[in-house]
Amino acid sequence: MKKYWTTIRDYLLIIIAALIQAVSLRLFFVPAKLASGGVSGISQLINHFTGWPIGLMILLGNIPLFVLGWRFLGGFRFAARTAFAVFMYSAFTDLLVQTPLFAPNGAATRLIHDLQGDIFLNALYGAIISGIGYGLVYRARGTSGGSDVLARILNHYRDVPMTQSYLMVDTVVILGAGFVFGWKAALYAMIALYVSGLAAETTLEGGGTVRTALIVTGAPEAISERVLEELERGVTVLQGVGAYTGTERPVLYCVISRAEVAALKAIVHEVDPRAFMVIGLAHEALGEGFRPFKS
Repeated sequence: MKKYWTTIRDYLLIIIAALIQAVSLRLFFVPAKLASGGVSGISQLINHFTGWPIGLMILLGNIPLFVLGWRFLGGFRFAARTAFAVFMYSAFTDLLVQTPLFAPNGAATRLIHDLQGDIFLNALYGAIISGIGYGLVYRARGTSGGSDVLARILNHYRDVPMTQSYLMVDTVVILGAGFVFGWKAALYAMIALYVSGLAAETTLEGGGTVRTALIVTGAPEAISERVLEELERGVTVLQGVGAYTGTERPVLYCVISRAEVAALKAIVHEVDPRAFMVIGLAHEALGEGFRPFKS
């Protein structure tokens, strides 16, 4: 059982993520006529004109993309998780409206009524909740299909960077929605896409962003000693050579929390006012003194 626990956990995460994404779509994006980008956004447009079920359209729209993108999905495990995520998302999207929550006096119906006319709140809530869903899918080592597959295809055949690929795909969908739902809704849909990306990133990587410091100094021992004693952080000594002077100088590298930046600056300034220091941002630190590694 222990051998299969990681796989079981991933698929449970995908189920939860698909439900969260479907709730976001049904509660906020669809009532406010906010195209959510990718295949989901296209499905909303088709539903607007034909009344066909959105979930079914999401599933059918992803099938040709999945066939085209099979070789770019990172192997069987990754592809299987993506297919499962798409199926669950599609199923939940259509099944949710059949539950008591969406009955005339259901909690979901009342919430939709309360937020009716407030497109900003719909965009904000929808973006945060859907972003959490995307982040959970990524944690489970899968994708939600749609834009992910299209972005990979564009990246492979046209050498378009992945970030630009996502932007191109989602922008085309939102522009199309602008002609149907109006340009005000299109603008809020673009904002929702951005916020959703931030929420997905936070869910995937956590809020534990840390700072890295590179210090070029003539007093490496003194600075290292104070960092070790006062901040209780490890320090790595690297050997560097100045390109202009050709002089060998040690470079100190350490990882600290955001709250420790000011203390580190004070230590460096007190020991060696002529030191050169660069503070960088790292999304995550794993290992001793920070978050432990997880399988």
